[in-house]
Amino acid sequence: MSFNKLDLLFDMLQDEINDSQSDVSKFVEGNNSAGTRVRKAMQNVKTLAQQVRIEVQEQKNSQF
Repeated sequence: MSFNKLDLLFDMLQDEINDSQSDVSKFVEGNNSAGTRVRKAMQNVKTLAQQVRIEVQEQKNSQF
């Protein structure tokens, strides 16, 4: 199976979410510093999600 840019972006998006799971738990338990890390990670998720959307559109448009 060959990977393209979309595969890479989606993997990065999943990794960002998975990596922030422990900080989410720490924040719920009262660690405010972990909350800051979660917010930063979610900003990265937002950016990556937008890149995924753009890549999907570009690949869709290039098919026609």
